[in-house]
Amino acid sequence: MKELNDITSIEMIEEMIQQHELVLLYVSRPECSVCHALLPKVRELLKPYPMVRLTHINVNQVEEVVSRFLIFTVPTMIMLVESKEYIRADRFVRLDRLEEQVQQIYHMYTQNEG
Repeated sequence: MKELNDITSIEMIEEMIQQHELVLLYVSRPECSVCHALLPKVRELLKPYPMVRLTHINVNQVEEVVSRFLIFTVPTMIMLVESKEYIRADRFVRLDRLEEQVQQIYHMYTQNEG
């Protein structure tokens, strides 16, 4: 299963984004059952993409994430490539569509790198 980085401050989010080219932010709340059910599936989905840093943000703990990334519901997933948002999926996430988007971005990014 994909390694999960728990984030506890807005500064940690900014640092993660600055240090890594590919970051997927997973924003949730502890009381959200959909969030709990979806996270292991997202971790499994990202396993083939070693350069993608999966970060988990508890919106109750890091409230600034709401205004910084315009979060209106949970779960929300935001894929950032070199600090720019490329994918946003929230509430009712279609995992097949998310995987397709991540795969496209990952392959384009890794091809351009080499």
